[in-house]
Amino acid sequence: MKYLAYLFCEHKLVVNKNLELPVIDAIQGDLFFDQMHQQVIVRDISPNLTLPPDYQLVPIRELIMQWSKAEFEQASKAKQLLEWKRNHRFCSHCGTPTEKHPKEHAMVCPSCHYSQYPRVQPCIITIITKGQQILLAKANRPNNEMYGLIAGFVEVGETLEQAVQRETLEEVGLKVKNVQYISSQPWPFPSNLMIAFQAE
Repeated sequence: MKYLAYLFCEHKLVVNKNLELPVIDAIQGDLFFDQMHQQVIVRDISPNLTLPPDYQLVPIRELIMQWSKAEFEQASKAKQLLEWKRNHRFCSHCGTPTEKHPKEHAMVCPSCHYSQYPRVQPCIITIITKGQQILLAKANRPNNEMYGLIAGFVEVGETLEQAVQRETLEEVGLKVKNVQYISSQPWPFPSNLMIAFQAE
């Protein structure tokens, strides 16, 4: 049986010249999930693997602008599940090698039966306005000419709105008000949910 495949080499994905995913046979150890009533597989590949003709490795960030929202969200899910599986090969309670649950996304310890589920790390990104102006910030790094919105991770014990206020104060020294939710997006770098706000 052939499966649509998300083949990752770090943050790059195997696609053909039309940016389509390959269709291949599954092997033992593949991660499976359902994508719009179609079973797909996810796996890591070696950087030394020779790709078939017409296939290439493309950074997943580049696909954001080329794929539909649904396509990118599925790739994001695949990347995050692969990251979770890679990082939970051993039980965090007793150190025993874990096994994949047959029906759920869970890595289960055969010794103490502790289950490790995928975790999502929330982060915020904020459009900060003053009248008709929008604040853009630039990271203080050599040779960096990119400007962007204020963004950062949500800390333990913090609301999303508090994260917006703290990150803005830390990054540009400004206090903001009227923090309002806009939208959210899976962000597989490595396993985040990017939550967008607007603030004044």
